[in-house]
Amino acid sequence: MELPGSREASRIALNMALTQNRDEEKRLKEEMLKQGIRVAAVDYGGEFIPSVTKIIERAVVAAKREGLIGESHVEEGAVAGAAREGVSQIMPKALGLNVGGKIGIARYHDHICVALFFGIGLLHMNEVAVGLGHRVV
Repeated sequence: MELPGSREASRIALNMALTQNRDEEKRLKEEMLKQGIRVAAVDYGGEFIPSVTKIIERAVVAAKREGLIGESHVEEGAVAGAAREGVSQIMPKALGLNVGGKIGIARYHDHICVALFFGIGLLHMNEVAVGLGHRVV
């Protein structure tokens, strides 16, 4: 296996966003930590437009909580930028609707990736969307 870089970190962030429950998250987190890769996940749901800032904030807080980043503006900005990139990819489908799903974050050395896996829509009529952003610190 090649050393993890942006592709591997992105895949792992997406896998984290796709976990179905806390037990699965915990197993993946432990497995990745053995490889020197830190991961985090956080659920999110709400009306899309007013929630953009909250989605980005949740990603930064989860990354800090799980030790992916420290308190520096550079690291916080990297997570916020990657989260914003992922949000912008979902935006065309989500404008004016509700979103719900999970944000997955992965860091390996200087690569930070944020993946968003959301159901979008009203009631039971949902679309599914994935957004992914990457930054280097």
